[in-house]
Amino acid sequence: MTIVFTKMHLLGNDFVVIDGTTQSFKPNAALIRQWANRHTGIGFDQLLLIEKPRHQLAHFQYRIFNANGNEVMQCGNGALCIAQFLANEKLCTNNPIRIMTKTGLLTLRLGENGKITADLGTPIFELEKIPFISGTQGPIYSLETPFGCFDCCVLSLGNPHCVLEVNHLETAPVDQLGSYLNQSPHAYFSQGTNVEFIKIHSPQQISMRVYERGVGETQACGSGACAAVVAGHLFKQIGKEVTVQLPGGVLDVTWQGNKSSVFLTGKGETVFQGRINLP
Repeated sequence: MTIVFTKMHLLGNDFVVIDGTTQSFKPNAALIRQWANRHTGIGFDQLLLIEKPRHQLAHFQYRIFNANGNEVMQCGNGALCIAQFLANEKLCTNNPIRIMTKTGLLTLRLGENGKITADLGTPIFELEKIPFISGTQGPIYSLETPFGCFDCCVLSLGNPHCVLEVNHLETAPVDQLGSYLNQSPHAYFSQGTNVEFIKIHSPQQISMRVYERGVGETQACGSGACAAVVAGHLFKQIGKEVTVQLPGGVLDVTWQGNKSSVFLTGKGETVFQGRINLP
């Protein structure tokens, strides 16, 4: 039996999208790790699975699997690619498109310029919901690590984020600190975390590198860009509309502050379509 898939990316953050509404696919961790391998498989950061809706308010169900095979709650860039895929394949004519994730309903709006905007919801700072273990109350915390002491902002956007402001992105310990904070079990993050290293250039522009939980450093991360902007508001008073420069390119993030939703804007690209045999 073969599965049809579509390889997509957004600023180099790459995905395999599988339409589970028209074909049967039951994901398992070992298979996903095999397919994610960039030398012997397809190669991707996340596998995105579209399924028939299970909720009356949703048009589709949306599941996300990291390259290590673990199912996770949120992927901003993946959501933008899902909307692009649904539009390209004419699987949904609704605008906005509503997809249900493990964290709740996600609204995706297709713009006239071809870009898509995702409402990633309200940032979560409650420690037990991130989850994050600390003896103090934040959202700015001091982390003692083998690589030094870092002030960071910790929050969740359906997945956990630890955002650090640095002076030099080029020399930031992305792999070392990212790997350390994702060791299991860990004193701070019981379920691991995405780690964002940011440099604030102006109220309207920041740059960022990101270590994604279960993947490693990636070219871009949508929810990470949103977390970085939220943290930027708390570190310094940056603007409500911010461009985030990542190694793969630029994402646009809007956040009005307080208890408002964070909006991510970008455009997914199709790389190729293919078939792969199931074992």
